[in-house]
Amino acid sequence: MAPFITKFDLYEPEQYIVDEKNGTRSPARLEKIAVIGSGSWGTALARVAAINAVEREGFDPEVRMWVREREIPGRGKLTDIINETHQNERYLPSVELPENLIAVPDITTVVQDATLILFCVPHQFLPDVLKEIKQPGVIAKRARAISAIKGVDVQIHQETEHTGQVKKLAEIYTFPGVIEKELGIPCSALGGANIALDVGKGEFCETTIGVPGPKDAALWHAVFDGPAFRVHPIEDVAGVSLSGALKNVVALAAGFVDGMGLGGNTKAAIMRIGLLEMSTFTLEFFPKSNPFTFSHHSAGMADLITTSFGGRNRKCAEAYIKSRPEYGGGSGKAKTFDELEKELLNGQKLQGVATTKEVFDFLAIRGRLEGYPLFDKVYRISFEGLDPKRLFEDL
Repeated sequence: MAPFITKFDLYEPEQYIVDEKNGTRSPARLEKIAVIGSGSWGTALARVAAINAVEREGFDPEVRMWVREREIPGRGKLTDIINETHQNERYLPSVELPENLIAVPDITTVVQDATLILFCVPHQFLPDVLKEIKQPGVIAKRARAISAIKGVDVQIHQETEHTGQVKKLAEIYTFPGVIEKELGIPCSALGGANIALDVGKGEFCETTIGVPGPKDAALWHAVFDGPAFRVHPIEDVAGVSLSGALKNVVALAAGFVDGMGLGGNTKAAIMRIGLLEMSTFTLEFFPKSNPFTFSHHSAGMADLITTSFGGRNRKCAEAYIKSRPEYGGGSGKAKTFDELEKELLNGQKLQGVATTKEVFDFLAIRGRLEGYPLFDKVYRISFEGLDPKRLFEDL
């Protein structure tokens, strides 16, 4: 991997305090990790970070994780349960969490004095999160952020031309870009072939971190890298972030294939075409991105493979097709994705459907739908009732 990753020196504290009496030294200041989000993926990453925080020199061992407080009938508050049992039974069952990982219900307390902030919430919730923590004095001046959020931010607005005609315009942003703009701190992106439960169990995998530069590479490598969770930093924040978003659109298509009962040849073709559209889209609208992100790194092809065989988007897309009468779903009306999300995901959010709509709306306004026939078909099957058999037209 050496030719394809960012060159950086392994993290060491910048300054030390020397005790002249006994000749020992200690870091002048500690890096403090905060995690915003406690779903399956947020909890799995928090576990990895908490283990490393204890073992790495220069880190405050306490890692705080923001948990939306709720009362569990007969058991008490969710944060108390997590802190007493050291498990997140709802989202990451049967995985032991380190004792230094502390669930906290107040988000401003979580980020207080934090220098390294991980964002891992459904992208629909990010605006409210940013609004709360961007208040003066909440974020430390030397803080850095990293986003494990899957999705894109599409902004649509209207402009009146000199002729009086109203024209729609669309812009697209990555969530690391949104976080940087709102908080005024550098933000990296994390993504790869990482099923949360497998990461929580300590099974070997790789992840890719898109970074602004070598300093961020060293810090986030220190936070997450370990024997079973290999981190490869690259200087392509947009590419890593967009790969994590767009692969969910392709995973829906893979789920449609499974729902129709089609075989491996068809699924492989859809994945190849999907990867090409992911890469093409990213390079068209974020031209500074690197095509190697998709071909050489976990954030690209490896993530797409994992998501297309084992992710929640594939699972719900398969169920969506099978609920239709023509595919054995009975004589009633096919289930909606909202219904399937509630039925199958145990309170977690389905990101691919929202991203599909945002990408479609963006491409439609930009007049570029013909360049992305797979993205187009996934939208029309999901939102307009297009016959799934037409998925393969124009590919």
